[in-house]
Amino acid sequence: MKPAWLILSSFLIASLRSPLRGSMRFAMLAVSLCSALHSSFSAPPSVILINCDDLGYGDLGCYGAKDIRTPHLDRMAAEGTRFTDFSVTSALCTPSRAALMTGKYPGRVGLATGVLRPDAQNGLAGSETTLAEVFKAAGHSTGCIGKWHLGFVKGMRPMDQGFDSYYGVLHNLDHWETVVFEKEGGMPVLRGNAVEKRPAVPAEMTGLYTAEALKFIEANRERPFFLYLGHAMPHLPFDASPKFKGKSQRGLYGDDIEELDHSTGQILDKLRTLGLAEKTFVIFTSDNGPERKTPGSAAPLSGGKHTVYEGGLRVPCLAWWPGQVPANRVCAEMLSTLDLLPTFARLCETPPPANLDGLDQLDLLLDPKAKSRRTTLYSLYGYKERRLESFREGRWKLHLTPKTMLFDLQTDLAEQHDVSAEHADVVEKLTRMAELMKSPTTPR
Repeated sequence: MKPAWLILSSFLIASLRSPLRGSMRFAMLAVSLCSALHSSFSAPPSVILINCDDLGYGDLGCYGAKDIRTPHLDRMAAEGTRFTDFSVTSALCTPSRAALMTGKYPGRVGLATGVLRPDAQNGLAGSETTLAEVFKAAGHSTGCIGKWHLGFVKGMRPMDQGFDSYYGVLHNLDHWETVVFEKEGGMPVLRGNAVEKRPAVPAEMTGLYTAEALKFIEANRERPFFLYLGHAMPHLPFDASPKFKGKSQRGLYGDDIEELDHSTGQILDKLRTLGLAEKTFVIFTSDNGPERKTPGSAAPLSGGKHTVYEGGLRVPCLAWWPGQVPANRVCAEMLSTLDLLPTFARLCETPPPANLDGLDQLDLLLDPKAKSRRTTLYSLYGYKERRLESFREGRWKLHLTPKTMLFDLQTDLAEQHDVSAEHADVVEKLTRMAELMKSPTTPR
């Protein structure tokens, strides 16, 4: 596909030659503009998507944490944009990652509820178009490092889903998953589809993944690339390497996050050293809010993982691309992981797949004056008696189960004051909207 600047400039040049060419001065000015655009944006950038596991909204210095030092992420925020209204679709690993990887609600791809365990035979179908396949169609080299959690049988692993390479642990490192591999010597760390080492040691994972990320960037420095880095931390059982253990004021959990901060700093420094900073778009985020059994913080939000409160769904999101993403910007516009795939498709000038729930939000990422195209978000956690659902439209957040509650996020971000009785009309409207959205996106 020709770049947009080339299509536009070709069209304008042709108009100059036409007897119906109109204003010569205007056309020449437009051609000059296209030329300038070409010089600064002549090829799609590389993209690095860093996705932490169970990192809370209030766990970073730039989001208000006072007891965890995150100087590299704070600098990333200062040099880029910090989003304060960025949400996942589900506060659980597998469905959240399914939405991120496909731009569709997880129910639409058969992964609405529950976590895939190592013996699962289902997962993300090969017929779904993933982020990696979007970038691959644009000519990018694609790499996946870290946790996958979207399927473990043939046809569902990272290298079956558009990634050229894979290094990491496909699963969680908690007892419910490591126990499956005890007789084989422990949870495997894979390179491609082959076992490189056993067992996977939680304290080593951030360092191992960072080293692999730096090698991937170095190896692909001469061409555009897409790197998905799915950190294992700070998911239980969290642990940090000796260099970081005992250093934070929030115990081992905080140590983990300070090591994640250092990891991100190494990656950004590598881009600067190689002269790739202005050619690389970096997103840092989390798959959901903090686990309730950890010292993780979603402050000032309520709830966390396993809920449909904002503390489970709203997560940190930093966007960094020197010269393109506005610096020192705090953006309160609504954005979701659903929106990443269509946004990156446009960035790479690759047609997005059909029937997405995500929206192209490239203007919001690059233009400080842009407004979000998103106004609604449906969220689901659990099933049967544990089923929790919410639906949001702008400032209004409706909890559908286990009982109807309405919150005005504009005045009550912590979801403390149920105003459903005072706004019956809003409850009725959002209930109707939620029902229309639920039917194609949730299991029956």
